Amino acid sequence: MELIIGNKNYSSWSLRAWFMLKAFDLPFTETRLALFEPDFYSSLANYSPAGKVPVLIDTDITVWDSLAICEYINETYLSHKGWPADVADRALARAISCEMHSGFFGLRHELPMNCRATRAVTPTDAALKDIARIDAIWTELLQKNSGNGPWLFGDISIADMMFAPVTLRFHTYNVEVSKQSRTYVETVLAHPAIQAWVAAAKLESETITEEEVGEPV
Repeated sequence: MELIIGNKNYSSWSLRAWFMLKAFDLPFTETRLALFEPDFYSSLANYSPAGKVPVLIDTDITVWDSLAICEYINETYLSHKGWPADVADRALARAISCEMHSGFFGLRHELPMNCRATRAVTPTDAALKDIARIDAIWTELLQKNSGNGPWLFGDISIADMMFAPVTLRFHTYNVEVSKQSRTYVETVLAHPAIQAWVAAAKLESETITEEEVGEPV
């Protein structure tokens, strides 16, 4: 498999698909295209008509969109172990993953992913509402499933892939959350794959001005 991604410092959607492959120890090659560079879209057109990263190439199959990639990997390589085994948990995991996939625009806009920065921002009510909702999701699931492991549903799952970039955002902007959610942030940040991603992000030279919001601290 080949995974086409954007900048590791900024591309939250790329991280989700990349983390999925790494977390389940699946071999793949990585192709990084620097976001918004002059040849970005022309280069990306060689892989996908959608004009967005990530893109997964698996022999003659091309999949774009991070959640679709996670679903493809789950079905093709994991015998469906990427979701919780329990039907109710699986439905809930899918629901919160789709909620993350399609919402939280205040958080996305005001606290963009930036792995190599520590910044101070004053979130608007819209972003604070998103933060509170995510904190509530994490807290409830971690309280319920803590006896089965440190991830949202005990074992690591696609739900954790979808929320992984949020943990990096909360770290960058020092967002206040519950004790359980803070522990979850630490769990994600301690994963070897996430540490490798952040280390690579810090070596990137490109800067996207729109993503460098907030005051450095």
